[in-house]
Amino acid sequence: MPTLDAPEERRRKFKYRGKDVSLRRQQRMAVSLELRKAKKDEQTLKRRNITSFCPDTPSEKTAKGVAVSLTLGEIIKGVNSSDPVLCFQATQTARKMLSQEKNPPLKLVIEAGLIPRMVEFLKSSLYPCLQFEAAWALTNIASGTSEQTRAVVEGGAIQPLIELLSSSNVAVCEQAVWALGNIAGDGPEFRDNVITSNAIPHLLALISPTLPITFLRNITWTLSNLCRNKNPYPCDTAVKQILPALLHLLQHQDSEVLSDACWALSYLTDGSNKRIGQVVNTGVLPRLVVLMTSSELNVLTPSLRTVGNIVTGTDEQTQMAIDAGMLNVLPQLLQHNKPSIQKEAAWALSNVAAGPCHHIQQLLAYDVLPPLVALLKNAAEKRSEKENLCLLIEELGGIDRIEALQLHENRQIGQSALNIIEKHFGEEEDESQTLLSQVIDQDYEFIDYECLAKK
Repeated sequence: MPTLDAPEERRRKFKYRGKDVSLRRQQRMAVSLELRKAKKDEQTLKRRNITSFCPDTPSEKTAKGVAVSLTLGEIIKGVNSSDPVLCFQATQTARKMLSQEKNPPLKLVIEAGLIPRMVEFLKSSLYPCLQFEAAWALTNIASGTSEQTRAVVEGGAIQPLIELLSSSNVAVCEQAVWALGNIAGDGPEFRDNVITSNAIPHLLALISPTLPITFLRNITWTLSNLCRNKNPYPCDTAVKQILPALLHLLQHQDSEVLSDACWALSYLTDGSNKRIGQVVNTGVLPRLVVLMTSSELNVLTPSLRTVGNIVTGTDEQTQMAIDAGMLNVLPQLLQHNKPSIQKEAAWALSNVAAGPCHHIQQLLAYDVLPPLVALLKNAAEKRSEKENLCLLIEELGGIDRIEALQLHENRQIGQSALNIIEKHFGEEEDESQTLLSQVIDQDYEFIDYECLAKK
């Protein structure tokens, strides 16, 4: 049976006692990295076009009704022909092969040497249907591995694709956006190639209220890929160009547009305080907090991630998030039916709790502890969140309050407090126990919540 007369010895066993703020911050950043890795597939880096839509042009009409089936040799011969009709038929056949839902022959087409001619076809302004088919084929090649994307880039596709952003043919223009999105999504090297080729002003010029929604979604997704990746981050000039457009897109009602705009902001805030400041200073926080209440998971997740990134910044940036109303929303998200949302919300709260005393007081004022305790009671151990949630309790001052209760005049309360400390905040733990479940069931009713909340 534990006793109450060895507080110093017990204190030395507490997991977080004596660890400085910077070390705890490192732990939270590790949690952040874990969250990012877990979400890496939530927003698609590259997309392959497997749907069938074509611009209705005279050259297209001449090919309608003609079923063309060509061998690879005939495709190579047709692509290298000087006859625009044969070039179109060969390119279209190659594009259809590349649009197969399963196992498209990307490598085969690359090895056949078709990319240089397809890049040439992008410049064929007299034949928009040929431009479209070539852009579509290159889009799908660029949706493959980094090596396959590199083949498109080294084939010289970026500049002609950017020039197609000024095409009067909407389908050609949209397909060029899609291709550039795939290239930018491969990584920082090709992203920067697209940026330095001056793609951003052309992309931004396309945004208008009359734009078809599928086109606007493609532009937003491409912009998000231009914000993505670090080592290095996108240059400041690019960020300053894109930010106003993202703020505009955040006012849209389409969930896909909102989702990709929020993901873009999450990439831009995943870094230094300076980078966080670039986003926060636009005044975007109130809108992000509203989007955190969305019933659409594809909107909620990146908006919560962005706000979570912001509160890893300075105390002033965190206070701006608090002032925008984040603490009205986060306690509700601790009770969300998706464990991933609960985890993100707990991570954001832990970063607020790591701040100055007045941030902690604001957390307590918004009644954060009850839903947090409920989360601990019901599922934390199963979800491998015990460590992170114990850290949050410690930063909220919970351990100090529970320790103080060990000296309570009511020995039952004192014993309950000791049990909680030794069972859940000591060096040695039984990983088979569910966090706080038994203790809270038996002991929580004896602990005066007001004692925990008071500074």
